[in-house]
Amino acid sequence: MLRGDLADELGRMIVAAVDAAFSLEISVPEAVIRPALPERGADYQSNVAMPLAKRLSLPSREVAARILQHFDPGDIVEPPQIGGAGFINLTLRRDWLERQALALARDERLGAATADRRLRVVIDYSSPNAAKEMHAGHLRSTIIGDAIHRLLLFAGHEVIPENHLGDWGTPFGMLIEKLVEDGWSKSADRTIPDMNAFYREARARFESDPEFAERARRRVVALQSGDPETLELWGALVAESVRQLDDLYRLLGVLLRPEDICPESFYNPVLPQIVEELEAEGLAVPSEGALCIFVPGFTTREGDPLPLIVRKRDGGYTYVTTDLAAIRHRTRELGGNYLVYVVGAPQRLHFEMLFAAARMAGWLDQGARAEHVSFGSVLGPDGRMLRTRAGASIRLLDLVEEAIDRAASVVAERTELGDEERERVARAVGIGALKYADLSSDREKDYVFSWERMLAMDGNTAVYLQYANARIRSILRKAEAAGKAAKANAVILSAPAERALTLKLAQFPAAVQMATDHLQPHRLCTYLYETATAFSTFYETCSVLNAETPELRASRLLLCELASRTITAGLNLLGIEAPERL
Repeated sequence: MLRGDLADELGRMIVAAVDAAFSLEISVPEAVIRPALPERGADYQSNVAMPLAKRLSLPSREVAARILQHFDPGDIVEPPQIGGAGFINLTLRRDWLERQALALARDERLGAATADRRLRVVIDYSSPNAAKEMHAGHLRSTIIGDAIHRLLLFAGHEVIPENHLGDWGTPFGMLIEKLVEDGWSKSADRTIPDMNAFYREARARFESDPEFAERARRRVVALQSGDPETLELWGALVAESVRQLDDLYRLLGVLLRPEDICPESFYNPVLPQIVEELEAEGLAVPSEGALCIFVPGFTTREGDPLPLIVRKRDGGYTYVTTDLAAIRHRTRELGGNYLVYVVGAPQRLHFEMLFAAARMAGWLDQGARAEHVSFGSVLGPDGRMLRTRAGASIRLLDLVEEAIDRAASVVAERTELGDEERERVARAVGIGALKYADLSSDREKDYVFSWERMLAMDGNTAVYLQYANARIRSILRKAEAAGKAAKANAVILSAPAERALTLKLAQFPAAVQMATDHLQPHRLCTYLYETATAFSTFYETCSVLNAETPELRASRLLLCELASRTITAGLNLLGIEAPERL
């Protein structure tokens, strides 16, 4: 069985032929192997002859012809053909594709390879603030980060998730003082049911009552100086926030757990050391009373050097200092050699400067690198940031619960489902729709939030994929009930739709690898949609249970099982459930 990206294997075959024909060394990417358009009459295509023609001063068709003189198709492809201006068209052999499908069906990883080099990845995602409920703005970091987390794990990397919880700073002064005012104590074992409401009440008291505001400021000083009573109240406040976060993560099916939280406060003890180290290296210098790093190449609009402030005039530290401490901790203490930050696109400049400063300090680029996985915004129908009609932020929990409620109406007509199963399916459909609508679009772009589109039964939606899988499972159950579920000893590709589905299933490893290499889950979404569409065509044109022979029926049932496993595995990598019935 060929394990890994089929296009890469074809690329290596082209590379060998180019070397034999012209004594030229090119890389596999330079072989430019892409799936061919249907009208080309081939499975894959290479345009390697075009750029080589310029280097060799030869017509591109002649270059292609000479490459093919040395091309060894092995048992994988038919004799290649030249098309157009010199495209090399590659068609997989039917017998090879049949053997590959049978091998994929017997492979737990569906042909997907593990990474050549196992990395220790520290991935930073979600990162809400304590004492505030998560809102719609946290949706993308949480969902995209979780999908990337899953993809990296599947690739065989060691993944250390970190939830950089915002649990420090001046707002906690007013929050703690509000707890004191309300007679709240840790020993009373009370909870705060609505964090947003509590925060608004504390903010209102702070802005309307000067005496309360002064007490809140003193609380900040007490917190920073380690006052036991204040620290106890602060700890209880954070603990309640973490409990509510954990409930939401579990509802969403996100991998993050309380033990993955590494909050801002964790770095407080080392911030003076960070600044001392930066000063000793000559990187942090005084500027207008503050201590700053001036990273070469970054300037203001006026052309002045743009500072990264690591210590303010009043001696306080900034989130830049904390972020630098996090990088040092993740590389030196955790041994991370690949740091991934899933944070919105508006923070791009911050991370460019932050990573540059960390490299200057020697915390990156010595066997470690960092990457900012940026993403656009979730927009409402008006093209603006998604908010309530009143203009307030939408609670993420409200969004999730509405998704489940809307999905319940979609599955309500499925009378064959019992009440408990219908509720479970509605949760899988609703949360799946919410996640897939986000993940299926290029993360770099904004996307418009639409309940109607994300819950549609057709098109590139989670519901379409879940329904396709449920239909496959129904076919397999019927075969079992009718005593027709014989084990296939061979795959028989007798119809074009069978071949098209099998080719698509063989491309699962490539789709996973591309999504992982580029940290772009939408590439996997596109593949899954194409796979479900290919299955639909197969199902409409190829009889499964009433196939002409028992051998053909067993072969088609095997393709059904393989398609179900592929769709289910792909959805799982996106953090989406695939119900057996829908």
